[in-house]
Amino acid sequence: MQFDTKIAIAVHQEIATWQKLNVAAFLTSAVVGGNPALIGDAYHDASGNIYLAMSRQPILIFAGTSEDLKAAHRRALERNERIAIYTRELFATGHDAANRAAVASVAAEGLDLVGVALHADRKVVDKVLKGMKLHP
Repeated sequence: MQFDTKIAIAVHQEIATWQKLNVAAFLTSAVVGGNPALIGDAYHDASGNIYLAMSRQPILIFAGTSEDLKAAHRRALERNERIAIYTRELFATGHDAANRAAVASVAAEGLDLVGVALHADRKVVDKVLKGMKLHP
């Protein structure tokens, strides 16, 4: 099925695997939290068990360098796209308020990005993530 929009997450290619997974999970929650219509219906198995609903469309994971992530961040902001970010400092914080404070203390151009995510028109996502490849 072809969707008009795309959900994409870009993670820093040189962080540890556990960090990539953590970043992808947090950024996914931000994208879905920002647009609850992305969530489908609950799942049911033949035994009658009910499972949580998931995203209605695939989520693509890309990998890039610090420069790639900064460029994607800049391009998204230039297009007035709502994005989610994850900075390196967030690995050392312990809760949501501390996360927000860590981001709020740094100007946009100084953010040490390890992840960026967005949900937008397919062509917009392609332009924002230009040059990045799907995570291997």
